[in-house]
Amino acid sequence: MKKIFWKSLKVTPALLGASLLVNAQAQANEDFTVSQSFESNSEIIDQLDQYNAEGVSNSQGQVTSVNQLSDVSPTDWAYEALRSLVERYGCIVGYPDRTFRGNRALSRYEFAAGLNACMQSIERLIGTGGVSEEDIAALRRLIAEFETELATLGARVDNLEGRVAFLEDHQFSTTTKLNGEVIMALTGSDNDNQTVFGNRFRLALETSFTGRDTLVTRLAGGNLSTFSGGNSVIGDAGGTLNQTFNLGENGNNVDLDWLAYYAPISVGDRDIQTFIAAAGGIHSDYAATTNPFFEDFDGGNGALSTFASSSPIYRIGAGAGAGLSIPFGQRSNLTVGYLASNGNDPSPGAGLFDGDYSALAQLNFGFGENLDLGLTYVRGFHKAGSPLFGDITGTLVANNPVLTASQFSDYESDSFGVQTAFRLSPRVSISGFFNYTDVNLSTDNPVICPDSNCNDNIYSYGGGVAFLDLAKEGSVLGIFAGVQPYSTRAQDFVDPVGERPLNTTPFHIEAFYKYPVNDNISITPGIIYVDSTDQTNNSSFIGTLRTTFTF
Repeated sequence: MKKIFWKSLKVTPALLGASLLVNAQAQANEDFTVSQSFESNSEIIDQLDQYNAEGVSNSQGQVTSVNQLSDVSPTDWAYEALRSLVERYGCIVGYPDRTFRGNRALSRYEFAAGLNACMQSIERLIGTGGVSEEDIAALRRLIAEFETELATLGARVDNLEGRVAFLEDHQFSTTTKLNGEVIMALTGSDNDNQTVFGNRFRLALETSFTGRDTLVTRLAGGNLSTFSGGNSVIGDAGGTLNQTFNLGENGNNVDLDWLAYYAPISVGDRDIQTFIAAAGGIHSDYAATTNPFFEDFDGGNGALSTFASSSPIYRIGAGAGAGLSIPFGQRSNLTVGYLASNGNDPSPGAGLFDGDYSALAQLNFGFGENLDLGLTYVRGFHKAGSPLFGDITGTLVANNPVLTASQFSDYESDSFGVQTAFRLSPRVSISGFFNYTDVNLSTDNPVICPDSNCNDNIYSYGGGVAFLDLAKEGSVLGIFAGVQPYSTRAQDFVDPVGERPLNTTPFHIEAFYKYPVNDNISITPGIIYVDSTDQTNNSSFIGTLRTTFTF
């Protein structure tokens, strides 16, 4: 009897009652020996022992769809219901061969174990309003169907139902949830000889009218300015020293910095994803940047610098516009979009089509599960004085090309980019990009363009490696190196102080380590070094300690 008792203790506290029941039955029937009792009950105990750990251990490969679990029958209604929950919340962990046990059919206990894992994941989100009413209804139906098996597993059905009831009684809206992010950063530069401490905050209201669409209304503010780069001979360092929390600095006033709507359009068996931005749209809002673990959409959980976050090609143009993504194959799509910087302005030389604009076309390809490739083209028109990359990244000369003559003339740009990412192992990811931009002034005025050579070539490239779950699950160690956007015509622009051409390239190297204190707080120390911030020998070193709160 001791063997049965201790075997049962290994399962879960909820299975203790089941083991005691087996023990009582064995004592009531003297002919039913201990060995026979163990033999008849060991299979179910082994199943429960193994599958009750679903969603808890991360030692097994992550599975994101029930389609990948070969021994779950797609003919059962519960299959589709659980598949939908798994794909939304990524809450089932399977074995490396993507089966639960060999090739036999999935038992109800095993299915209930997967359901239990999803219940626990969804329970953690339920209080934040991050679970739709449709998903809650599907979960309730599954709970009712597998009530007996869940009870045997000791699943916290009562706790889940209680939290659902609390949410329904206290939620401020049935269609909207609030997400927030606050960054507090201590950062200093050797060239500016200053250490500063400040903040950036974002509050996003996400509203869904159909359960599949999302209206995003984001309010933001901050007080952290960008370092100038010290004694730059041509004024400043452009965007080479920008960190993500520098964007939107407004003295901690509250501004509407993003207003966008996402909705799928079903065409046959495919969904075309559509995007509309009325304010603050950028190309990476709807186009994949293929830079995992560095890209966090200028938030507080990715790379420190704007350059390491994504290819500079996505910084060409911003504002109001639209985009859509058309899938083909299993992991490939065609994405197109258009953004106008002054789309709301009816003045001459502004509006949707008469002012600054950029149009994007991108092909994304997924090869297997671990390799992604993106090919991007952006056509831009820029009014005189409009920086090519918005002064978000790149040197001052690259943002104001053709020997800075673009300060006095409208200009056009054609940009070509390639981005790729490769998952070397579950804990190592490699990504990189290359970008080339051809710039031409819209005038041949000899005063503005005395040598009749009114074009410029802008180059940028970089790559990084991310190491995941070092010291703690959810942590990221990122190392990124590359060359920020620079002008090849800058060699003709003479430094008036040193009388030397601006022919050096702004080499960038960055290292950061994001450590998650818990699900809502992370601390990220990091360093950034940029050589030739103004395409001379001027360089800057930045140290940062970033703390991010999400809620």
